[in-house]
Amino acid sequence: MLKVTLIKSPIASLPKHKATVAALGFRKVGQTLIKPDNAAIRGQIFAVKHMLKVEEVNE
Repeated sequence: MLKVTLIKSPIASLPKHKATVAALGFRKVGQTLIKPDNAAIRGQIFAVKHMLKVEEVNE
């Protein structure tokens, strides 16, 4: 599992990046979500890695 936190606002970013942040489920800066560790999620995170903080969580 991945613990993903939005640390930068997507307001002034590209529309594609805004859509990716929304698709990941983020609504507010500082929000933390737990996501499954798979290729699709990793690809989304890579596209907007400059706005996110990612940690691996063992459950």
